[in-house]
Amino acid sequence: MIHELLLALSGYPGTIFTWNKRTGLQVSQDLPFLHPSESSVLNRLSKLGSDYMRFTEFIEQHTGHVHQQEHHTNQPNQTGLHGIYLRAFCTGLDSILQPYRQALLDLEQEFQLLFPSVMVVVESIKSQKIHGCQILETVYKHSCGGLPPVRMALEKILAVCHGVMYKQLAAWMLHGLLLDQSEEFFVKQGPSAGGAAANQEEEEEDLGLGGLSGKQLRELQDLRLIEEENMLAPSLQQFSLRTEMLPSYIPIRVAEKILFVGESVQMFENHNHSPSRAGSILKHQEDMFAAELHRLKQQPLFSLVDFENLIDRIRSTVAEHLWTLMVEESDLLEQLKIIKDFYLLGRGELYQVFIDLAQHMLKTPPTAVTEHDVNVAFQQAAHKVLLDDDNLLPLLHLTVDYQGKDKEATGSRDGATPPQDTSPREVPPTGWAALGLTYKVQWPLHILFTPAILEKYNVVFRYLLSVRRVQSQLQHCWALQMQRKHLKSSQTDAVKWRLRNHMAFLIDNLQYYLQVDVLESQFSQLLQQINSTRDFESIRLAHDHFLSNLLAQSFILLKPVFHCLNEILELCQTFCSLVSQSVTSLDERGTAQLDILVKGFRRQSSLLFKILSSVRNHQINSDLAQLLLRLDYNKYYTQAGGTLGR
Repeated sequence: MIHELLLALSGYPGTIFTWNKRTGLQVSQDLPFLHPSESSVLNRLSKLGSDYMRFTEFIEQHTGHVHQQEHHTNQPNQTGLHGIYLRAFCTGLDSILQPYRQALLDLEQEFQLLFPSVMVVVESIKSQKIHGCQILETVYKHSCGGLPPVRMALEKILAVCHGVMYKQLAAWMLHGLLLDQSEEFFVKQGPSAGGAAANQEEEEEDLGLGGLSGKQLRELQDLRLIEEENMLAPSLQQFSLRTEMLPSYIPIRVAEKILFVGESVQMFENHNHSPSRAGSILKHQEDMFAAELHRLKQQPLFSLVDFENLIDRIRSTVAEHLWTLMVEESDLLEQLKIIKDFYLLGRGELYQVFIDLAQHMLKTPPTAVTEHDVNVAFQQAAHKVLLDDDNLLPLLHLTVDYQGKDKEATGSRDGATPPQDTSPREVPPTGWAALGLTYKVQWPLHILFTPAILEKYNVVFRYLLSVRRVQSQLQHCWALQMQRKHLKSSQTDAVKWRLRNHMAFLIDNLQYYLQVDVLESQFSQLLQQINSTRDFESIRLAHDHFLSNLLAQSFILLKPVFHCLNEILELCQTFCSLVSQSVTSLDERGTAQLDILVKGFRRQSSLLFKILSSVRNHQINSDLAQLLLRLDYNKYYTQAGGTLGR
């Protein structure tokens, strides 16, 4: 109907806009879809058309110009006016009507271009069922064309849509509220999708002695041993990005900052119960930031520079406040020391006593009472080494996973790390293999020490404890050797004690490498990085790198090396059991078993030497070289042909 209106205003009435000489142009009264108020507006516009038609009729009658209306050309001259001045007046009158005609022409041309382009956007939204922030992307892409009227119109639509986004941003970033009932925003509650499928194929290729396979290299580069998304604490809501909703003109780095700010504010608002910690995580600058968001909302065009600058300012304010909360008020450095002392065996004397007390409990498959007995032994070991911190010990609890154990019982403990779900679930061969450590992390440190992070620490904990336990058993065998040195020794005894010496040599150097070259070095770097920043995100990144480096440099992620070291540890444990059970010289069966152990240790030590010597990948070469340096510092390993136990 807009086209009919333009024609009528140009002097061409029709069935919708009719011409009457007395009343002029009027909208037809026979249109049921028009509201009376709409008819009134159209009739007001028609008055312009009526005047224009009378002007043109007057001009045609007195100048002889034939403009537009054929039904007026045959009418007689009713005025009787004539003369050159009248003709000049008509020429001037026609000149002032020219802008009116041009305006109608421009208006028609503009809408002829605009409406089809806008209709493409509308049809795209309808046909593709475009939803939420995806509409921003659709409008933005169509606004990048070369037609100015179309671009300007779509930019106006986009500005209105941005108003909704800014309201959601203000609620999320300033108050921690996710106002998104229809799942339209690019932040969502719950884990991000796509992590589970990557873990379905975990079979490892063999390590070629000339280098690493592609899968092993990807594993080293990723360093994500356990998916954090599936191991969240019940007390901590997890949020993630809905990347399919993120417009392309907002980079992912900006969206991650938005996610971090909202998560931090939401965590702070939900858990800020202590009067001493009362206050705003935004340092009472909510009103100022809200005004800045409103200013951006009023801008006709979206400016990524202004947008990101504001997001950075909000993020910096939140990150600095969290740093103060973590480092100064919650004493992060002391918490890291606790983690190091108990998960990374920093309190070596504690675990030495614990190993002696719990050895008989954990050398067999665990039962329902094993966990209780182990925790009693842990408390006894703490008392023996004068570790009587009544505030700390209740936060620590050893777990023993066994067949038939209800997993919910462990997962329901506040701050406890849920055990890994394995399908099908295997029976642990010994209690040591099922041992784990939980730590009740206090608010707000739980946003740094998530259950997934603590589970990674548990992986390192079990590995370090197995090395420490084997080292202790080999030392016990040495004590037995000293007790029997006055007895007459046989050729078998010489082989036995030589094997023990080679095993102790390898395990002692492995232990030194892990504790000094890896743990102490990485922990020192972590403390330096924490002390050199006032940004929580920098702390979290430094801590993630610290833990990833522990997993990488201890070779937990490099499965060929890790498997080889585990085989050596098992051989050492079997040897220690054989020595402990044989008070006197070995019998024929014991001698045969010793021969198997010697050959097995030779084979595994040779394989370890070849792996350490041959891998040339730059990411792990330095770690392997450092361990090789510890094992072969005097070239004994090399001179023995890379084989120990001959």
